[in-house]
Amino acid sequence: MARTLILAATALCGGILLAPQAGTAQTAIDSLGVTVTTTPALTSDYLFRGLSQTRNRPATQLTVDAEHSSGFYIGAFLSNVAFAGTNARQELDYNAGYRFALGGLKLDIGGTYYSYPGYTAPRGGFELNYGEVALRASYEIAPVKFVGLAAWSPNFTGESGSAVYLEGGFDMALDFGFTISPRIGYQMVERNVMPRTGSRDGYFGSPDYTTIQVSVSREIVGGVIGSGTIVWNSNSGRDCFGGTKVCDSRAVMTLSRPF
Repeated sequence: MARTLILAATALCGGILLAPQAGTAQTAIDSLGVTVTTTPALTSDYLFRGLSQTRNRPATQLTVDAEHSSGFYIGAFLSNVAFAGTNARQELDYNAGYRFALGGLKLDIGGTYYSYPGYTAPRGGFELNYGEVALRASYEIAPVKFVGLAAWSPNFTGESGSAVYLEGGFDMALDFGFTISPRIGYQMVERNVMPRTGSRDGYFGSPDYTTIQVSVSREIVGGVIGSGTIVWNSNSGRDCFGGTKVCDSRAVMTLSRPF
């Protein structure tokens, strides 16, 4: 789900489900007990859960995360997008939640609102904006960190009804500063294909699918992180959004720099 735009500032955020970062950079506001992380990024293709949001085109992105010492946080993500048959050109996400630990288990309970400023639904079309709640978890047994995600939306993009996404994997440090990050995910959507003629219900555009990706990342120079990702999707051809190829397997390169 995505389009084209040049942002005033470039960006992107890591998080436990994106390619891991070989280094971290943060700004602490001690008087408020707040730590702010800003991450610009350039990527050859904006992928979200194994689907291209830019129709195989590059994206410029920015992520900002502000976390209080209590564990509560707020953040935002901005990117260009390009969805076939729509005028959506940018995505702006808002998120908030609470991060805490139970022994060695780190948990993140939060919500995200995905919005597409400037988008107008075509005649007979449906809204792209949607909200989602998610539980993220990680547990480290050095040199491996296991990660997982469970997300649920009451009304997924395209007004397609309830949706559940499950993902699991791990990050493992390798020699020479490299990190490898395999992931496997499964997306389920209540109304994933076009409903019967005359129905007023929206739909997603692709059958439920499995996605597998493997990322390798490393700090290149001056805090700049380079990552390469290979992605496979169980859907392809006309089953995937009318044959627009956003589900095709691909390789993606990304540069990011946390501040």
